[in-house]
Parts: sequence; structure tokens; C-alpha cells
Amino acid sequence: MLAQARGYDALHEADIATWHPETPPALIFSNAALQWLPDHARLMPRLAGLLAPGGVLAVQMPGQGAAPSHMLLHQVAARLFPDRFSPDPPPAPVAPPGEYWAMLAPLGAVSVWETTYLQALPADAAAHPVRRFTESTAMRPIVARLTPEEVATYLAAYDAALAGAYPPLADGRALMPFRRLFFTLVKG
Repeated sequence: MLAQARGYDALHEADIATWHPETPPALIFSNAALQWLPDHARLMPRLAGLLAPGGVLAVQMPGQGAAPSHMLLHQVAARLFPDRFSPDPPPAPVAPPGEYWAMLAPLGAVSVWETTYLQALPADAAAHPVRRFTESTAMRPIVARLTPEEVATYLAAYDAALAGAYPPLADGRALMPFRRLFFTLVKG
């Protein structure tokens, strides 16, 4: 990703959890990255603390942990392979909106909001459209623990479960509500 980035004065590869800039930035912006990191109660104030006075922390994170797309990933795996999987997903690191307000309000002016987008996912003759959406992210840790034969069984069962939760439209597409959490902090 860094090799293909264009238009920046400088690029630095770093771990978000431990990143520390040489000078306080005016803006820290994260789009769909911080949900992969734990302990938001420490992470978000730490990032805000790195800002210059008047600087802005702007964050967007998906909050799909309780959505059928993500719950079914774990429920299907637990039904097929009960010795290796729990039907309960791991705790989602994305907290309710009020928790972000509470952790950041002492540091400046905070705005927090949620939006649920309705995505029309494209038809796919080989898989349910929602499965195609989850394959590149949330499904990966589950499939990594399966043999190739088990993967085929799992994908067929997941597709069947998704068809009940997200019935395909006449043209094969599927509608999937997608929750996103946004917040900004202007450092005081």
C-alpha cells in the first residue's frame, strides 16, 4: 500500500498501537482500521494526546459484530465443528457510541454518530453476495482454522444461512445493512 501511495510529502510505516510522530500532527484520520486494535479505552485517548492543540482526531469504524453476516460466521462454524468453534463471536472492539464520547470528552470537543448504510451487494453465481463481502475480512480467521475439505462444507452452510438472513433479490443481488461509527475530536 505504501509503495503505491502518491501525493504525500512523506510516508512512514508504523504500528498504529505504538506509533508516535516526531511532531504533533494537526490531523489523525483513520478509516476502517482501528476496529482491528484492542483496548480502545487506552488507544483513543493516546491518539488524541499525540495531536497538536486544536488538532483533530477523525475516526470511522465498522460495527458489524452483532449483524447476521458476522454472527452467522461463528454460529455455522460452531454447528459444523463444535470441538473448535464457539457460536459466540469474540467481543467486538468497537464500543457503543456513548463510550467514545465519554473517553474523549475530557480532551476536547467531541462529536459521535452512527449510520447504517444499506448496501446492494452484486450478484455472484458462485456464492451469496454477503459471503463475498465477509471473505476478505471477518471470515478469514475462521477459514484459516479449516482444512480445504472443511472450507467447502463451511462455505456451503454459511451461504445457506445467509440466504435466510439476506434473501437474494430477483436479480441475484442482496441488500446488507452496514453499521458504521464515526467520531471527531478537536483537541482542547
